[in-house]
Amino acid sequence: MQTHNEVLKRVEALNPTHTELVNESMNHAGYFEGKESHFKLTVVSPEFEGKRRVARHQLIYGLMNELMTSQGGSIHALAIHAYSPDEWQQRNETVPASPLCAGQNKD
Repeated sequence: MQTHNEVLKRVEALNPTHTELVNESMNHAGYFEGKESHFKLTVVSPEFEGKRRVARHQLIYGLMNELMTSQGGSIHALAIHAYSPDEWQQRNETVPASPLCAGQNKD
């Protein structure tokens, strides 16, 4: 829960109107109880108005940089869904389902 809580704390810098963070680590290969390596982050913020998807992701990755495994943190994968409040309403407040992991969930 430490990484989970730190992500939520850092996202507050974007003044979100809605935030949801799902630990999806259990859906990936090499999972063990309590692992925090794969997350799905949904953020709705007025900060995203007029910004393209890449700029939105750059803002979020800038906040999460130290938490990523490339910087010594524990997050290996971060699926980002970043919307302005209007876009969020147009989507009926829903996000796409996550894809299956290539190393897990095979028949």
